[in-house]
Amino acid sequence: MPRGDWLWPAIWMLSRNWPYGPWPASGEIDIVESRGNDDFGNLGNQYGGTTLHWGPFWPHNFFEKTHAEYAANVGSFADDFHVWRLDWTKDKMEFYVDEVLQLTVDPGSSFWDFAGMDSTYDNPWAAGSKMAPFDQKFYLILNVAAGGTNNFFPDDVAHKPWSNLSPTAPLDFWEARSSPVLPSWQAGEDRISEGAAMQVDYVRVWKMESAEQ
Repeated sequence: MPRGDWLWPAIWMLSRNWPYGPWPASGEIDIVESRGNDDFGNLGNQYGGTTLHWGPFWPHNFFEKTHAEYAANVGSFADDFHVWRLDWTKDKMEFYVDEVLQLTVDPGSSFWDFAGMDSTYDNPWAAGSKMAPFDQKFYLILNVAAGGTNNFFPDDVAHKPWSNLSPTAPLDFWEARSSPVLPSWQAGEDRISEGAAMQVDYVRVWKMESAEQ
């Protein structure tokens, strides 16, 4: 994972065709999200998180029911390569980090019932399987963002150079680039270091042996 202040690396998935409607109705799979900061309390690059986002419509997003946070076994996730794995079947999803199970998601009869929803709302997944919206084709995304105002980087931590509530947050971030942002990305080099990049050794996808799986 990248090392550098306010970097936000993610390996995640979105629905290919959005069959159940706009976000979050068609789901989002965050295999891992992390932060590049060395010194960010219990939110720095020593930690990662895995999350499913899902709900019938915004703002009904029940990600709290399908979320896990964890620490690197040694050092931080920016120190070495690590393996994130998703085992995805017709009945459940299991997420592993370095072969250690971190999150199991089995909604029972359906995600609708898992959320505790009732007939007050229309169920967008009524025609799907128990795993709907996670019973469709998704595509993989690997990206590194910087900053943000959605509270992924909370205010008042580690001398953050912008406020999530500021109408000029992007400008505030830009004006702080010389210090402390860029030095943490350069790591003593005269350019942005490779350590500030998401370095990927491999991506592997296997299909289950049987369609019943």
